Amino acid sequence: MAIFKVTPLLLAAATGYFSLGAFAAVLSTTASVTINSVIYHNVEHVERDVVVIGGGSSGTYAAIGLLDAGKTVAVIDNKARMGGHTETYIDPATGVSDDYGVIIFHNIDLVKNYAARLNVTLAVANTTEYVQSSVYADFRTGLENSTYTTADFTAGLMLYMEQLAKYPYLENGFDLPDPVPEDLLLTFGEFAIKYNFGKEFLGFISNFAQGLGDLLSKPTLYVLKNFGPGVIECFTTGFLATAAQDNSLLYESAQQIIGDDNVFLSATIIAVDRSGDCAQVLISTPTGYKFINAQKLVFSITPQISNLAGWDLSTSEQTLFSQFNNSGYYVGVFGNTGLPTGISIVNVADNTTYGFPPLPAAYAINPTAIPDVFNLYYGSAISITDDEVRAAMYGELERLQITGMTESTPELLAYTRHTPFELWVPAEAIAAGFYSDLYALQGQQNTFYTGAAFHAQDSTLLWQFTEALLPNITASLA
Repeated sequence: MAIFKVTPLLLAAATGYFSLGAFAAVLSTTASVTINSVIYHNVEHVERDVVVIGGGSSGTYAAIGLLDAGKTVAVIDNKARMGGHTETYIDPATGVSDDYGVIIFHNIDLVKNYAARLNVTLAVANTTEYVQSSVYADFRTGLENSTYTTADFTAGLMLYMEQLAKYPYLENGFDLPDPVPEDLLLTFGEFAIKYNFGKEFLGFISNFAQGLGDLLSKPTLYVLKNFGPGVIECFTTGFLATAAQDNSLLYESAQQIIGDDNVFLSATIIAVDRSGDCAQVLISTPTGYKFINAQKLVFSITPQISNLAGWDLSTSEQTLFSQFNNSGYYVGVFGNTGLPTGISIVNVADNTTYGFPPLPAAYAINPTAIPDVFNLYYGSAISITDDEVRAAMYGELERLQITGMTESTPELLAYTRHTPFELWVPAEAIAAGFYSDLYALQGQQNTFYTGAAFHAQDSTLLWQFTEALLPNITASLA
């Protein structure tokens, strides 16, 4: 049953544009739409083949792929820009850029071809280019730790890779066998002890598992997906990044290709109706209300109930999405820290298992291409407020007592909230077929699903996942 009560003028417009694939232009109207007894005036009517919810990594890739398949699209995002977790700070004094969101991509043909499609040049990333020295410190006390090391991590890595090789399907998504292998349901702490990975490897892998929350208590499934064969292979081939060290260029180019008339930023979803043979979305934007009528909808945003006001969620969607938990991940770009130039500082707790700092806490502070500007990476087991995070970041910087550090007043130049970050469910839910049920949603209610909750917090893996999904979307269009 449709939730939209459309005035005669808008109904006439919809009838006149009944064949969705034949029209791409926006039709301006002075129509009104009534939803739940609220009348929205001066609503602009937009007809597209597909409406994409979310302009981050997955949504943007889907939109470009659909355009290349000859389909029309509308992309909706609540931010003022496309890119999702991709964030870039440009130093106003020097023009030098700092990627403080998504930093690197896998060195594979799909990534290279996608960047070429967007007319963006890639290069092998030197992830330690600006690091002149590295130290460990307990950020709770600010004191350096001169005895902690991860230098001999390779033996543990080999043992880890032996276990990882048992589950090649994890690189493609959550298409798990039934029953789910018991080792995937162990906490990662139990899994690490069972296979004797060792303290130094666990310290090493923790650098790649930032944002997962309490790493040792997470089901092993999530860690193996986060640190999989694609990531490990890049230790040999090298990771990729944009040659300009500005990964936001990918999304700026994508927006130009998609077209401003097809991208709706700073948008708030008021209502979604996916009943019948179409997907309808009413949004509020800085330029007014838009009523988007499409054949299909691509869902690429965080599937949590709190994020889906106005959606016509099915019972299955409500049941599944309500089970997700999430961790928090945050990054601050700081100047005037007093830290020695080029120093990298990793947070190591003196009295915890494997030296993992109790969350919420900073993971590390790393130098950037911008002289004397540092990125501070911070994590939490659950969502916390930005005010709490900012205060904690300042506190940890002020406590540090690093050799060569000078007294100063840190300045927060930029900040981003990658939260909710990793979405996860308990081992019991995984064993009970949660991901089988989640994947069964594909195609229901004229909707196709992609995004990190359906695979991993990894742009490359999400592009691969979305690429595999695109033929199903295009085949469903009339």
